[in-house]
Amino acid sequence: MAMNEVPTLADDGHFSAYVAEPEGAARGAVIVIQEIFGVNEGIRRKCDRLASLGYLALAPDLFWRLQPGVELDPDIPEQFQQALELMQRFDQDQGIGDIEATIREARRRLPEGRKVGCVGYCLGGRLAYMTAARTDVDASVGYYPVGLINLLHEKHAIAHPLLLHVAAADHFVPEEQQRTVHGALDNHPRVTLHDYLEEDHGFAAEMGNRRSEESARLADRRTEAFFAEHLG
Repeated sequence: MAMNEVPTLADDGHFSAYVAEPEGAARGAVIVIQEIFGVNEGIRRKCDRLASLGYLALAPDLFWRLQPGVELDPDIPEQFQQALELMQRFDQDQGIGDIEATIREARRRLPEGRKVGCVGYCLGGRLAYMTAARTDVDASVGYYPVGLINLLHEKHAIAHPLLLHVAAADHFVPEEQQRTVHGALDNHPRVTLHDYLEEDHGFAAEMGNRRSEESARLADRRTEAFFAEHLG
């Protein structure tokens, strides 16, 4: 478990990624896409869990152009506000480029023929949807993604399986928006949505006040089965 440097797509710079390696040959790789709180302990734990299941896991520092090495605690109001400010300044299109660069790095590290997926949380859930639509990633998972209503025009470009975990009581995503997303994606042949009734944003966080144990475990079991099916 260590921080590694990943070259940008244009090879004009490098950014850090937390890397967790499995014992023995990797069955595949998963890019873990951060929340607005950076590559903090919770995201690193997500990587370590995936490595324990046999995957190479990489979590790129997507805020590196704004402030490298961000690690914030959502339960501390001042740090939560700092995270919101970073999100507002963050260039999501550049972020997708950095995720694609991380996908390339993962493929470079894998045995030939192994697949690469991604999983993201909060902002990362939105970016997982964008990754599914804009890259050749083999499978994607988004937890409580935000702002999908503004990305539904990209749904035709989703070429590989996408799983979305929806917090039905998400205070960042109004019920009307959730209905619109369901209406647009429920019949998509490559997209699966699971609703978690009465759950709010962040319910699958590894630690802290947001975590809802039963729903978090259910969502993670579904994610593990999804990756086992589509990545190996």
